[in-house]
Amino acid sequence: MTDAVKAVHTLSGKVVSNKGNKTISVLIERFEKHPLYGKYVKRSSKIAAHDENNECKIGDTVTISECRPLSKSKAYRLIEITERAVQV
Repeated sequence: MTDAVKAVHTLSGKVVSNKGNKTISVLIERFEKHPLYGKYVKRSSKIAAHDENNECKIGDTVTISECRPLSKSKAYRLIEITERAVQV
């Protein structure tokens, strides 16, 4: 019997909220082709992710990974901060 390797689902997006304790909201944007007209349309999803050390700020670009459900709305975990937001 061989061990099945489970593929980890990772996404990249921008932090739009960090108001919750150890929780961030990440906006994921993607382009999808319209089935009838063929035009590419921008679609977006807002995903709650677990930020253990409260290190993310609004505007950061982050990579998140799927994990076991941590709460009612959180099933993703922060992997890394790809790019920090510019301080004004």
